[in-house]
Amino acid sequence: MFVYKRMTKNPVFISKDISILDAMEVMRVSNVRRLPVVDDGRLVGIVTSRDLHMASPSPATTLSKYEANYLLRKITVGEIMSANLLTVKEKATIEEVALLMYKNKIGAIPVVSDDDPGKLVGIITETDIFKLLVDVMGLPEGKTRITATFHDRLGMLAEVGLVFKNLGQNITSFTIINEEGDNREIVIRGDFVNTDKIKEQMEKGGFKVIDITNIS
Repeated sequence: MFVYKRMTKNPVFISKDISILDAMEVMRVSNVRRLPVVDDGRLVGIVTSRDLHMASPSPATTLSKYEANYLLRKITVGEIMSANLLTVKEKATIEEVALLMYKNKIGAIPVVSDDDPGKLVGIITETDIFKLLVDVMGLPEGKTRITATFHDRLGMLAEVGLVFKNLGQNITSFTIINEEGDNREIVIRGDFVNTDKIKEQMEKGGFKVIDITNIS
């Protein structure tokens, strides 16, 4: 799966010259928590709602509302934005992006053109990644989920596929999770009937079925 298929295209962005107060208003109206910063058509940074609040006067300040707003109009986004930002190209894989977010503990990454690394074409967020996970797991369709454990060995996936084929059952999706050593957990989803028979045949093949759930 590639980034360009899951990103928000043509995202809302701001100039580095606008004030913090104006940036807050853009976030509020657009209902976003992060804004790419573009200068003369080039991506130059990103600012988050946390950045804006960190730069704002403390709620305990003795400043009046008007004085605080005056100060917020004097500070520009360019003074507080993250200029040393991570970006990904639109044809990068979702796996690459998810790993970058995980390692860097960030919730979004601007997406740039494959042909022009300075041109903003989208933004991909943790919400996009979560939605992909939900889609891959087939949760919206309300499929039956079978979870089993096994010891990894050559041909195990072919064997589990053969079990379902012989029973006339179609697998919609499956996910394999690595456990300790050569232990694996497999989660299989589909519109299954006679799950007792599936469990019986899987366990004959060396799989230990630990859960069968109908997801509605």
